[in-house]
Amino acid sequence: MALKTSITSPSMWRTNGMEVDIHNLGLKEKKDLLERLVRVAEEDNEKFLYKLRDRVDRVGIELPTIEVRFEHLNVDAEAYVGSRALPTFWNFYVNLLEGFLNYLRILPNRKKHLPILRDVSGILKPCRMTLLLGPPSCGKTTLLLALAGKLDPDLKFSGNVTYNGHGMHEFIPQRTAAYISQNDCHIGEMTVRETLAFSAMCQGVGSRYEMLAELLRKEKEANIKPDPDIDIFMKAAATEGQEASVVTDYILKLLGLEVCADTMVGNEMVRGISGGQMKRVTTGEMLVGPSKALFMDEISNGLDSSTTYQIVNSLRHSVHILQGTALISLLQPAPETYDLFDDIILLSDGHIVYQGSRENVLEFFESMGFKCPERKGVADFLQEVTSKKDQKQYWLHKDEPYRFISAHEFAKAYKSFHVGQKMGDDLETPFDKSKSHPAALTTNKYGVGKRELLKACTSREILLMKRKSFVYIFKLSQLFITALITMTLFLRTELNHNTTTDGGIYMGALFFAVVMLMFNGLAELAMTIAKLPVFYKQRDLLFYPTWSYALPSWIIKIPITFLEVAVWVVLTYYVIGFDPNVGRFVKQYIVLLLINQMASALFRLMAALGRNMILAFTFGGFALLVLFALGGFVLARDDVAKWWLWGYYSSPMMYGMNAIAVNEFLGHQWSKLTANGNETIGVAILKSRGFFPYAYWYWIGVGALVGFVLILNFAVTVALNYLDRE
Repeated sequence: MALKTSITSPSMWRTNGMEVDIHNLGLKEKKDLLERLVRVAEEDNEKFLYKLRDRVDRVGIELPTIEVRFEHLNVDAEAYVGSRALPTFWNFYVNLLEGFLNYLRILPNRKKHLPILRDVSGILKPCRMTLLLGPPSCGKTTLLLALAGKLDPDLKFSGNVTYNGHGMHEFIPQRTAAYISQNDCHIGEMTVRETLAFSAMCQGVGSRYEMLAELLRKEKEANIKPDPDIDIFMKAAATEGQEASVVTDYILKLLGLEVCADTMVGNEMVRGISGGQMKRVTTGEMLVGPSKALFMDEISNGLDSSTTYQIVNSLRHSVHILQGTALISLLQPAPETYDLFDDIILLSDGHIVYQGSRENVLEFFESMGFKCPERKGVADFLQEVTSKKDQKQYWLHKDEPYRFISAHEFAKAYKSFHVGQKMGDDLETPFDKSKSHPAALTTNKYGVGKRELLKACTSREILLMKRKSFVYIFKLSQLFITALITMTLFLRTELNHNTTTDGGIYMGALFFAVVMLMFNGLAELAMTIAKLPVFYKQRDLLFYPTWSYALPSWIIKIPITFLEVAVWVVLTYYVIGFDPNVGRFVKQYIVLLLINQMASALFRLMAALGRNMILAFTFGGFALLVLFALGGFVLARDDVAKWWLWGYYSSPMMYGMNAIAVNEFLGHQWSKLTANGNETIGVAILKSRGFFPYAYWYWIGVGALVGFVLILNFAVTVALNYLDRE
């Protein structure tokens, strides 16, 4: 049976048992399929997952599992404290100089050493849900990042983290495990469904395709007919391109996001979904992928206890039935949510105070002299019992004097507790690598082929352009109005072509056109910065390579540049009275087109380098100032100091001005001889401004502008690839 087809139920699809092409399933058919499989997420999800598991078990296929081990993890930070930590200009330059001297070992390092994790060890086993508890600033996020392979390189890290006995360098941890951040970062102009669909397209299907191919082969050999609905779902979920519909719709239903699936996510400027729904979108963005290990950081922020319970319960079913691995950090979970977990990791002051079965955690603390009151939630008790402020109230031995027991003492006592001893024994026994499933660990850097990733990024860029169409309409209207004003300012009936003074006025008109089309690219700076946080997140999660993001943001906007420049040139060229030759009209259009493209690339580069609005506008303003000063109009070439001539020849505006001026002033209108009869008026005008009075300089200018466009866009890609968020 082909993967793209499936025998469907005649009662549901009314096809009389005919084969159905998975790629041609419409929205209604997919919705009906999910309604039949998971009508009510809280009640039917477990049954649905058991159906998937039963189909796999019937033919003896083993599901891939991941066991995560971490041994002797130490994570430390170095930072300035007090007034030295303030972001002032003085501190910036002093820190820069001190860092250089530290590198040369001339000065000692004056940063304060701050330990985050202190010699922590443990095991996360498959098919078990582990709850990570601890007070704020105890190191929970750092532990999750370390286990997911996303730890900040500026932190000092020592210890060992392995997946199925394999070191982090032997596979791609970002593709094998999914880290779900507590920070919500999404593109506000996309809907919830589009956000999850894009994530699914980038993450791909993992090993689902190969597993389904093996499943179909064994079912055919054993003459087993699968459940039609399960067959359709599994095939659609294992086919690249379809994960963006079937799996996305399934996750939307699971997280209770169906009600807002077609609502904009929203941001500061766009009204969108609520904070709780936003948190669920952040969770769903990673759940649509094929990762078998989940590291989830404070996923309950902004959610009510009922919704949190529903999400955790669904994750529990998935972990238990499909043999996943999950470490979930929650802040003060409700008792019913706490009871869903199999294991507990209690972290305090960088120490693991307890790790093991949920049933034994109260026994451990009672052995230390602390008891949880009957009406007290266990999760609240665990977070307070290590606190110096709250510990005393739980002291069990009222007839004995109380003494504060630190997290270090708890961690030491845990090692002698029977759960801690068993954990130590398990850590001493190395994982048998031969038992690791070949599909458990991912070695491919990206989820799908680069062509598919480019297609996905291009589709998203086109979608965002449609959603931000007001910006482009406003820019076009701005150019149209400015062109009308320019037409009246440089009206041809008031201008002559008889003297170099007349030529100076026309030169000013050309300069104004160049300036307008350069400023027209300024909008790219703000729009690029607005998307940077999402880009950095998705780049670090290996959703796509940098070039597949940078290329569409440039190429897709070229047609808009054609239209904007056409509006300006068509309105102003003949009204102002430039040379009537059609060839020169087209040549001016080409130069202004390239200037607009160069300016857009320049401002995108400023955004990629600055990474926030203040720095980027500072860099962008300075770049414009330099371009204007060395563009050949404000200062003629002869007026530029010799030691600044390198800047003159490296200014793209100079090449643009020289090309557009040569195109105009070597035309028929300016072919009259000057009073001395040695040269034409056009040549005299060009020489007076220091421009090169040769026709071939038009093509030199065009070639230089093309080169600047390519170089600047390449620089944008490099900056996006190697610079991190602030």
